[in-house]
Amino acid sequence: MILITGGAGFIGSVLAQELNARGRDDLIIVDRVGESVKWKNLRDTKYSRYVHADDLFNLSSYCLDDVTFIFHMGACSDTTETDMDYLMQNNVEYSQKLFLHAIEKDVPIVYASSAATYGAGELGYSDEHEGVASLKPLNRYGYSKQRFDEWVLNLERPPGHWFGLKFFNVFGPNEEHKEEMRSLVHKACEQILENGSVKLFKSHRDDFEDGKQLRDFVYGKDVARAMIEMMNPEKADASGIYNMGSGHAHSFLELVRATFKAMERPEEIEFIDMPVHLRNQYQYYTQAEMAKFEQSFHDFEFTPLEKAVAETVQITLEKRG
Repeated sequence: MILITGGAGFIGSVLAQELNARGRDDLIIVDRVGESVKWKNLRDTKYSRYVHADDLFNLSSYCLDDVTFIFHMGACSDTTETDMDYLMQNNVEYSQKLFLHAIEKDVPIVYASSAATYGAGELGYSDEHEGVASLKPLNRYGYSKQRFDEWVLNLERPPGHWFGLKFFNVFGPNEEHKEEMRSLVHKACEQILENGSVKLFKSHRDDFEDGKQLRDFVYGKDVARAMIEMMNPEKADASGIYNMGSGHAHSFLELVRATFKAMERPEEIEFIDMPVHLRNQYQYYTQAEMAKFEQSFHDFEFTPLEKAVAETVQITLEKRG
């Protein structure tokens, strides 16, 4: 059995559906769906069991004992969350429990870290373990992910087969439930349908023009394929923390223009002031250093940005009917 926490969420559901496409439906989906619309992601997913995240460890006698691989994608991923106690409980303590179970039962585990751990990027974007403790996240969410990465690296006996993935700007299908935390592709698609135009934040730094802020955008389906590659027992020796980006920085303008093109609409972009509370925790440039990943997974190919945007737009429009 394969356990996927956050299995009804964005990356978790894309992963589950990619596993389905490869003939695996022996999945345990762990999540907190509640009144969220992310239940709709489960309609397209074949799985054996659904477990509420708060019940996972209470049900270990007949749930966790059956698990042969763990994908831990479940966490609070809101970069604007201000309740540090909530983040520590959900993103650190819960992850520690699951990781300790993986060690005890010798179960391989892949978990979600974040590029938010890199802060403003003043120390670069290297995923070498030696530099992890020096990173300075800009927000509470990034700090919670940083705290767990450091805890893992300080373990005397980690699992024999594990990966921690620093996700950069992931976009793709199954994001509808994320509301304000959706990727720009989803937000742009919706704005174009409603108004024919897209709003982008102005730059509040002299060294970046409006819309020329740069991010490493990576396709959700590529992320899922990469994680499945990590299931291969032969990759156990490559265990560690890895960046999960495309390795290429693109501007917000490029992403929006690709969205207009995919929707066959004329470009109309409006620049608006960034809210003051976001300005001190805003990343103007990210680009994953992917050398370590390329060395361990040298045959892996990422989808070109324009193609990935077009596929995302197509799936999104099909879901809207």
